[in-house]
Amino acid sequence: MINTVERWGMYEVTVKGPSAGNSFIEHHIEGTFCGRNEKVTVDGFYDGEGLYRVRFMPSFEGEYAYEIIADFLAEPVKGSFTVIPPSEGNHGPVRVAWQYHFAYEDATPYYSVGTTCYVWNHQTDAEIDQTLESLKAAGFNKLRFCVFPKHFDYNLHEPYSYPYEGTPVDASDLTVDNYPDWEAKKEEKFLENHFNLTRFNPAHFQRIEKCILALQALGIEADLIMMHPYDRWGFSRMTHDEDMLYWNYCVARFAAYRNVWWSLANEYDLLKAKTLADWESYADVLCRKDPYRHLRSIHHCIHQFDYSRPWVTHCSLQMRPEATDEFRRRYGKPVVIDEMAYEGDIPWPWGNITGQEMVRRCWEVFMRGGYPGHGETYLGHEDRLWWSHGGRLWGESWKRAKFLLDIMKQTPGHGMKVERDMYGFMLSAPETELTPVKSYYICWFGAAQPSEFWLDMDANTDYRVQVIDAWNMTIEDAGVQRGRIKVKLPGRQYMALRLIRA
Repeated sequence: MINTVERWGMYEVTVKGPSAGNSFIEHHIEGTFCGRNEKVTVDGFYDGEGLYRVRFMPSFEGEYAYEIIADFLAEPVKGSFTVIPPSEGNHGPVRVAWQYHFAYEDATPYYSVGTTCYVWNHQTDAEIDQTLESLKAAGFNKLRFCVFPKHFDYNLHEPYSYPYEGTPVDASDLTVDNYPDWEAKKEEKFLENHFNLTRFNPAHFQRIEKCILALQALGIEADLIMMHPYDRWGFSRMTHDEDMLYWNYCVARFAAYRNVWWSLANEYDLLKAKTLADWESYADVLCRKDPYRHLRSIHHCIHQFDYSRPWVTHCSLQMRPEATDEFRRRYGKPVVIDEMAYEGDIPWPWGNITGQEMVRRCWEVFMRGGYPGHGETYLGHEDRLWWSHGGRLWGESWKRAKFLLDIMKQTPGHGMKVERDMYGFMLSAPETELTPVKSYYICWFGAAQPSEFWLDMDANTDYRVQVIDAWNMTIEDAGVQRGRIKVKLPGRQYMALRLIRA
């Protein structure tokens, strides 16, 4: 059998070792992997039943050798393998490119159109499969989800598994109707949990890894939310030492997957037990222990984080799309608006915008040089909301995600930047095209609905003009024009013009 792995794939070495006692804290294993162009040392982890694993993602092709050491090994375990070219669709991990945008490691531009399913990975196998089928039909290429289970409205049932060994609180009395009363008694309920926060449940993490790999096969980035405040089990209130054990374990397990992003938290500012020093210490673990430099950010509710911190690679924001320009200027980093409200019909005001408004916001973010995040929160389906559980998409905006992504991919270079922002329309061009007369423009009308429009362009340049209907997902040719470009429009909302130099 040929011992090979593709570039940016994952190579794993498994070693048998002791299983008595608490192997999560009593033993240490690490591996060094050496090729012609890189030498990387990574921590391994205990995966239960006496199995210790060390994982590595090679960044180059060619021959590699490895050496595994552990406190229980009399001598190192050594071996070698060959890294072969990446398979189709494997472009490596996503990096920041041209300051405000993204590209895969092989320089292929990456345009993020994400969605959120907080705990889809904590559902049954059938529900996970249904989520994956929905993602196949949609155009999303990033998914935000949690390592820890979540406790919030419309998410009150028990997860499929827990990250630690132990016994959870009895939550059989939970319903949406008695949720306020439950919140008042949460302090009492915390004490009824009996988890050993030094003993992980490997099955919980193996399930997450299956989800990461399934997303990878679909070309979707796994934006892992490492911590969050919506908790009835005590995981948001662990001690600093317990947090450090958790962070080191997760990095050892997940870092070798090329499609992983690190989101330190969802709504970090609601985690009252954590300080800014805590967040810096978690980021320090990522910077020291993740040799692949996966993208790193942190998400807020009310108080924005200081995204100028050097370990932050991009801004992960919760706000309206019109703020995209401001945050680009303020931090000089890519802007991803992961939450800008959800299409749905729940009582919460952040979860009941229309599909049309969600599409408008996604286009607005794109036109302003940022990257949008979708979400859906429709009731009437046994309280299984896509935003939390995944499953089936019931709305309308998701059907337009792939159309937007295709438009983004047709952009020359990397990403857009606003050229003119006037009442009723916005004109943007590729940020990386630095010529005086650019070859590509998009003019976006958003909620406006003109029946005709004219636009003054370069008098010596011919442009192929196209009329784009973002809602009906059509592109119609409007001929070649120069100078003052005049176009008849249908008098509908969510229209755009695209100008491509002829």
